[in-house]
Amino acid sequence: MSLFDWFADRRKGQFVGKVSQEPDEGDGLWSKCPECSLVVYVKDLKSNASVCAGCDYHHRIDSQERIEVIADPGSFQPLHDSLTPVDPLEFKDRRAYADRLVESQAGTGLNDAVVTGTCRVDGMAMALAVMDFRFMGGSMGSVVGEKITRLVEHATADQLPLLIVCASGGARMQEGMLSLMQMAKISGALQRHRDAELLYMPLLTHPTTGGVTASFAMLGDLILAEPKALIGFAGRRVIEQTLREKLPDNFQTAEYLQEHGFVDTIVRRTQLRATLARLLRLHGCHPLELTSA
Repeated sequence: MSLFDWFADRRKGQFVGKVSQEPDEGDGLWSKCPECSLVVYVKDLKSNASVCAGCDYHHRIDSQERIEVIADPGSFQPLHDSLTPVDPLEFKDRRAYADRLVESQAGTGLNDAVVTGTCRVDGMAMALAVMDFRFMGGSMGSVVGEKITRLVEHATADQLPLLIVCASGGARMQEGMLSLMQMAKISGALQRHRDAELLYMPLLTHPTTGGVTASFAMLGDLILAEPKALIGFAGRRVIEQTLREKLPDNFQTAEYLQEHGFVDTIVRRTQLRATLARLLRLHGCHPLELTSA
């Protein structure tokens, strides 16, 4: 094949949305959609909120990218980001919990699996918590529970609406009962937020499972979800063995839960900020001065 023919094939592949050869995945410039196999520049993918332009597949994003999708540029102010987890049970399985924490902190640049703070959405003030699945599967330990609880209390004191972006495998087993206690602690803070007649919205992303689903993920005034997100408590196999019956193929998807009344609306990521702004206005929100913790 001549050099001219090679370039012609490459250009032809680009016009139909594919490349004629597999990209070098190690260069970090390309991304291949796991759903439709569309190959695009990572830069182009990120400019579309990491949503596939071919099939609308929502790629998993980290907490920083999520904040950029939701908040007005430069408006996010972190709260309580100095809290760091410890190993109260000196837990060990195949590896020590303390070692897992160090590895996750080094790999993500985060102290734990949630980032909390205040921001603006189309000029309106809002409290925001974003779980990060990269940090031990977004599991909810004592620090995750404490940071979310403090954020809820901050939102209540400052009369702010609240959004929690859920992405978690559930309670963190390495902290045992201490992690399970966070379910009740956060739920209690949310009840006080509700008593103050303030808006709370959880956004369920892929995946939202376990103790997170069993607590604050399902306590919202409006429950939002991303398309095709996995949402549930126990796994499919456990439920099928317990019920002794076959479950539908789309069981525990956002679409199935919306059809059965557990999710209020499914929002595409590219439309999220505009949707949040409309919901905030609908509930009487208006620009407020943000205060520090």
